[in-house]
This record gives sequence, C-alpha cells and structure tokens, in this order.
Amino acid sequence: MTSTRFSSADAAWLRMDQPTNLMVITSLSLFDSPVDWARFREITQRRLVDRYPRFRQRVVESRLPLRPPKWQDDPDFALEHHLHHIALPAPGDEAALRALVSDIMTLPLDHNRPLWHIYMVDGFGPSGAATIARMHHCIADGVALARVLLSLTDSEPDAGIGPAAAALRLPATRLRIGGVPLPRTRLLSRTADLGLTVARQGAEIATSPSHAARLAGAVARDGATALRLLLTPADAATAIKGDPGISRRVAWTRPLPLAEIKTIAHRHDATVNDVLLAGVAGGLRHYLQECGGPVAEIQAMVPVNLRPLDRPIPSDLGNRFGLVMLPLPVGTSGAYRRLTEVHRRMNEIKQGRDGQVSYGILSLAGLVPEAVERAVIDVFSGKGTAVMTNVIGPAEIVYMAGTPVRSVLFWAPTSGHIGMSVSIFSYRGEVTVGLMVDAALVPDPDAIAQHLERELEALAALPQKGRRRSARRPREPAIR
Repeated sequence: MTSTRFSSADAAWLRMDQPTNLMVITSLSLFDSPVDWARFREITQRRLVDRYPRFRQRVVESRLPLRPPKWQDDPDFALEHHLHHIALPAPGDEAALRALVSDIMTLPLDHNRPLWHIYMVDGFGPSGAATIARMHHCIADGVALARVLLSLTDSEPDAGIGPAAAALRLPATRLRIGGVPLPRTRLLSRTADLGLTVARQGAEIATSPSHAARLAGAVARDGATALRLLLTPADAATAIKGDPGISRRVAWTRPLPLAEIKTIAHRHDATVNDVLLAGVAGGLRHYLQECGGPVAEIQAMVPVNLRPLDRPIPSDLGNRFGLVMLPLPVGTSGAYRRLTEVHRRMNEIKQGRDGQVSYGILSLAGLVPEAVERAVIDVFSGKGTAVMTNVIGPAEIVYMAGTPVRSVLFWAPTSGHIGMSVSIFSYRGEVTVGLMVDAALVPDPDAIAQHLERELEALAALPQKGRRRSARRPREPAIR
C-alpha cells in the first residue's frame, strides 16, 4: 500500500480545519446545456483519479507526537463515493443555485476517505447544468487545483477522454500576487528541507566570507519582515468583521467584460488587478455605509503563488504559496482616489518579501504542536477581514465532456477569525468576482456584488487624469 508523508505546509493546512472555517476550496462551473454524465465520470477517473494519487488517498494520522500525517491509498476507494449526480431544487434559478452551493459548502469532508467531492447538478435554468467541486486545501493550493480542474476540460467539443491538451495550461509567469509577478527570494523557499539548507549554507559560509555577509543580510531582512507581519495591528470591528459561525452565503457578479476593465486600467496608468481591487474596495465601502456602522480600512490576506506556471504541476500536488497583507482603502472617499491608492500599495507589495516569509512561517507552523500552530494562525487571521484571490483561466472557451463551459467561479477558504472570501476568475474575455461570507455577518452578499459592479461603472465614467511621472511604465495587466 502506497503512503507518503505530508509536507509541513500541507500538514499546516490540514490542521487549520475548524467547523466554523473548513479548509476546502470550492469551484462552480456553469453550462447552458446538460453534461454527459457517463463521459464526465470517465474523464474524472482518467484525468483526476488515475493521474493524481491524492484523489485516491486518505489521511492517516501519526501515532507519534510532532510527526506529520501520511497520505495512504484508500483500500475502499470508489468513484461513486466522490462523484454525485443531483437535481437543483425548484425553481432552478440562480438564487436556488446560490443556496445549494452555500449549503454544500458547510459540509465537512470525511477524513477517512480522500478529501474531495464533485457534484453534477441538473436543472439549472431552462436547460442548463452546473458542477460544484470541493477539494481540501491540504491537497494543493488554489493555483494547482485550478489547473487540475481545467485538465478535465478540452479546447474542442469532440476531444477524447485521455489527457487534456497542453493548450489548457494557465499562462506562464513567475511569482504572482493576485496575478502580479513578485521578485524571487532564496530564503525560506523550502522550509521542509531546513536541515539540508542549513548544512549547505554552513559549507558555503566556511569557504566564502562574502556569502556569509549576504546570508546575514537576508536573514536580517526576512526577520524584520516576519516581525512586521506578526506585529501588524488587527482590523477594526465593522459589519463584515467578526468571529464566523458555520453557515455561509455565496454570491457573484455578472461576467464583466475584460476589455472594458483593461480600458480603465490603461486610461489611468494602472493594471487590471488595480482596477478590480479598487472595485472591491469601493463595493465594500458602499455596503458598510449602507449598514450604518463604521467605515474603516480593512486588510485582505492575498495568496502569493510560489509555483512556476510554465512547468507541469507535480503529480503529488501540494501547497506552494505565501500570504501578504493588502490594506484596502475602504475608508478612502472617491473612486479615483481609491484606484490610485490601490496602485501605490500594490507597487509597495511587489518590492517586498512578505509572501515568501509567510510561506516559511506557515511551513514551520506545520512542524509544531497543534496548539502552537493554532495560536500562530489566530495571530495572522485576527489581523485581516477578508481573503482575496485571483486566478487566470483560459482565454478561449473550453468544453466539459463535450459541453461548452459558460462561466467559472471559485471560492478560497478563510481561516481563524476571517469570515469573507473574495475570488476573481477570468475566462474567455470575462471576469467574474465571487463572494463567500459568513451568513450571520453578511446575510445578503449579493448587495456587495451589486455595489462592486456599480463601482466599476463609476471607474469607467472617470475622465482620464494626467499621467503620473515615473521612470518605468507599469506592467501590463496580468489577466488576459
């Protein structure tokens, strides 16, 4: 029986699971016509279960203290335990689908079986369907799982059931924050291999004083970054900030034309990401004003991809990302001022090392007793109000078992004291923003989605301002 020990980062995400915050990534694909169930089952078996061992393995906890769990083949694995064919309750509209996704999202995964489920939902709209996929974060990060799910689709409707075409790989990039490249760093890149790293660095120090000086400088910089991350003050209490309960609500915007967002970005020397984040900040500001409570700046936890997207993902998947704190200018009045402030803050983040250092901290957390890890997570999560993610999907239409995919959404999990997730996904020239919220804090997340759409309309109506003077032109939008 095959078994593999967890990496420390994956172990950390496994142990973050709480009834009030399940560490499960959820995705939703929409179709205008039914999907061939038999063909979909066969594709899932061939491209998901057979290719990636984690989808046929379960978690086996170690009996020894401070030893990570193992992935071990499930002797009772059966595809029907994880694939479900259901019907959307009447009246079969978008509101019914939102309610179904919200209910399914609260179901804990059985740790005695592989940690994933996919639901095929018939009866959406006049003649459509939907798929809801749930996969535990300890299997892989969101970028890797997005690529895994896209591998179930094809660029042509009459493709076979074998491996998907290479054309469906996500665009090549380096390290990204919300789609924006970040500088590389060497330190804390492989905390699980800490012993080997220390031995190698020690040998280099012995033969190269200049290397010792460079390493000391890197350690000092990363130590200062770690201290700043840990000492960042917590967000003030607002109508969207509070300890989450179990119930969830989801909502999403209408598909937003990417060309229009690019036009706004080019007009104001910004990026597509700047425009979308400014839209989120404005939408949250208007919602808080509507609630009548305090309107304060909030911090968003933003995942930073540390995985090269121009290479195939490994069959054992895993987590390779860090987190940065992005202060959203919710307390700033004026759509243009919010846009310029987001642009300035994003540029500051791109020059930092927060993502790589936070990955090291999370990896170390996976090596310590669970109580210590939970304390570290509580410190981090207590600072922020939302998790914000951005995944670049295919530029052209793709097909699931021969049926064209109309739209794709996903929701990243939150942890600790965070009760809101905002996820941006681009597909076939459109961008959709999904919201997952705690039902008690935000009973109607669709109101935030509508405010976000109106904020983007306000940004589109802004006249072009004088271009900012800078030595370098900003990077082109990463979403394309």
